[in-house]
Amino acid sequence: MNFINKTIVITGASGGIGEALAVKLGQLGANLVLAGRNEANLQIVAQKCLEIGSKAIVIPTDVTNPEACQKLIKASIETFNTIDYLINNAGISMWTRFDCVEDLSLFERIMQVNYLGSVYCTHYALPHLKKSGGLLVAISSLTGKTGVPTRSGYAASKHAIQGFFDSLRIELENTGVDVLVVSPGFVATNIRQHVLGAKGKAIAANLHDENKKAMPTDKCAELIIRAMKKRKRELVMTLKGKLGLWLKLLVPNLVDKIAASAVESQKAVD
Repeated sequence: MNFINKTIVITGASGGIGEALAVKLGQLGANLVLAGRNEANLQIVAQKCLEIGSKAIVIPTDVTNPEACQKLIKASIETFNTIDYLINNAGISMWTRFDCVEDLSLFERIMQVNYLGSVYCTHYALPHLKKSGGLLVAISSLTGKTGVPTRSGYAASKHAIQGFFDSLRIELENTGVDVLVVSPGFVATNIRQHVLGAKGKAIAANLHDENKKAMPTDKCAELIIRAMKKRKRELVMTLKGKLGLWLKLLVPNLVDKIAASAVESQKAVD
């Protein structure tokens, strides 16, 4: 399978994994629809794609708004006449213990962006994906498989994504549309540089130890594209991530301790 002249919609395309995917898919000849809230950054990514010979358009989109998601899909069809892939990548994170939360709205915000944004975009794109026999891609997380302290809301949103797309995969059997759920571990993006804290506002998080272990975005994008080519149903990144799933079945208490120790040395500052 190749991506030449295939139309790919990417949310959260202004940086991180979304940007890396856009550039690499552009190199493979895809037609790109880049969505996100930061139009200036999207234009920078689009220019990179144009310079390597890809076709790319920018559609500023707040995925928490169903009408904006509908306009995103409409603009994609008006420009390229089809949608072959939808990559639901937009996301935000958090950094606070639940018993320290002062503003519960942060849970609503995370669920709106990470989960409902994917639901809205998928809803409007699905009729077109059925026509093209396309692929739905959901960028989840290993936290969608197991809970992580200080990220209860983020983990909950990723569990929701996992459940939604697993259910949708079954519903779409024999329609020609496949579903790929991607569960990266630590990836070197800026999502953790501006996370939501106890007061529901962005904070600066000191995640030095985590970032040292993070996978480069280019490597992450390569693995995702490889899975897209094979139309896999799931991609769990890293050996530790795969091992963790087995350990959770066999010794769940040990997995809890590992998750706790992975974050205990990191701090967040309002």
